[in-house]
Amino acid sequence: MRSRLFAIPLFLYAVAAAQGPALTIYNQDFAVVRDKVALDLKAGSNDVQFVGVTTHLEPDSVVLRDPSGKVQLAVLEQNFRADTISQGLLLSRYEGKEIDFVITGQDGVERIVRGKVIRSGYQPNYAAMGRYGQQFAMRQSQLGSYDEAGQPIVEVAGKLRFSLPGQPIFPALTDDSILMPTLSWRVFATAASKLDAEVSYVTGGMSWNAAYNLVAPEKGDTMDIVGWITIDNQSGKTFDTATIKLMAGDVNKLHEQEGGQAGRDEVFLGAMRAAAPQVTEKAFDEFHLYALPQPTTLRNRQQKQVEFVHATGVATKTLYVYNGADFGRYRGIDSESIRNTPDYGTQSNTKVWVMREFVNSQQNGLGIPLPKGRTRFYRRDDADGRLEFTGENLIDHTPKDETVRIYTGDAFDVVGERKRTDYQVHNGQRQMEEAFEIKVRNKKDAAIEVRVFERLYRWINWQVIQKSHDFVKVDAQSIEFRVQVPAGGENVVTYRVRYDWQ
Repeated sequence: MRSRLFAIPLFLYAVAAAQGPALTIYNQDFAVVRDKVALDLKAGSNDVQFVGVTTHLEPDSVVLRDPSGKVQLAVLEQNFRADTISQGLLLSRYEGKEIDFVITGQDGVERIVRGKVIRSGYQPNYAAMGRYGQQFAMRQSQLGSYDEAGQPIVEVAGKLRFSLPGQPIFPALTDDSILMPTLSWRVFATAASKLDAEVSYVTGGMSWNAAYNLVAPEKGDTMDIVGWITIDNQSGKTFDTATIKLMAGDVNKLHEQEGGQAGRDEVFLGAMRAAAPQVTEKAFDEFHLYALPQPTTLRNRQQKQVEFVHATGVATKTLYVYNGADFGRYRGIDSESIRNTPDYGTQSNTKVWVMREFVNSQQNGLGIPLPKGRTRFYRRDDADGRLEFTGENLIDHTPKDETVRIYTGDAFDVVGERKRTDYQVHNGQRQMEEAFEIKVRNKKDAAIEVRVFERLYRWINWQVIQKSHDFVKVDAQSIEFRVQVPAGGENVVTYRVRYDWQ
């Protein structure tokens, strides 16, 4: 058994901090960005700009401070602008004015025509529409900033055109044009000073998730597990040589609602490089924090994968579970109706679930908190050595030393059958008895254990008065029979339960 669970030299953090920004990305689709801004302040009021923040910055989350604590920064005013320059935006800035348009003829010769921009067709502020709702969007439309097709209106030679006559040529950028999202501050300083201030803010458009590839041989349940972290940057900004940490856990974060309401293939074959820096993990408050081993560049619209766990020889167990009662059409029924509906719970399904179970412990080659994510199961075909996909599911955040149980699909060669054999009501409907027969057939060439799960759904006061097999009480209204089913054979479970409403 070999595993790789990660250590990293501490000096890398100091190097990273000196090289670029720092990110803490949460698996709830947001991040905290920390960056540096050089300030050369004079005594009194100072206008400062910080160019290159994310498009999805939350303006009221911005904190500007001196990390050394020597200079107290008083921010009198802050402005955030994300309307970066585009053809549509420039057209809107030249509404009511004449500009040149280049038209290329069929002969390839270019000529210039002069046109007056009556309406730019610049699209509305969709972020504001999401916040302020449909009425806001309708009023934007009434203002004439766009129509259903977002078409511009240009006057050429005294006639109106509902399209651009050609490629527009703009005389120059307007004074208030920006090329990148920008924060600007008016900062008051009691004395002149120079410092490297820290700006931090919350931003949307960033996320991360974990995924696990679990690979077993054709026979047996010992598996290799490779865990990947995927970081997705849709924030509108590239982060060069950034120090990245990932926060796992259910952090409470308010989200504004619409309308203004508050791999590589066969990864298990890769050689494990024990000397390479690895992802580290530590408990942080009520959550877990994972740190990438070294600074990395995270480009806008990029997905980056990092391996964060690699364990071999992990002991797993395959479970077969038969839950024969089909409650699909009874959703939302109340307890009184359950009591008084004779055929409730008598519909049966034949599917036997296949579950994979392993312990997240150091003794089992793991033993670190596993963030929630997708699990993919593979088996190697001994005939040709290739991997065959055998199922996938999700796991939740799992602390160390906890057991992970994952549903991977339905068994092909194991079938269940459940039917009610008796139903009686006694004592003026104050007592009820119900009996069931459950068959499990195994068409495999090896014996298996099947866990027959039964929900005693009629009432909380129950007693099993007859049974063919011993059972385990799972909870107040659930029992489980663990039965051995021979190869090519079947096993039959029967039981009788009495409910009392005394």
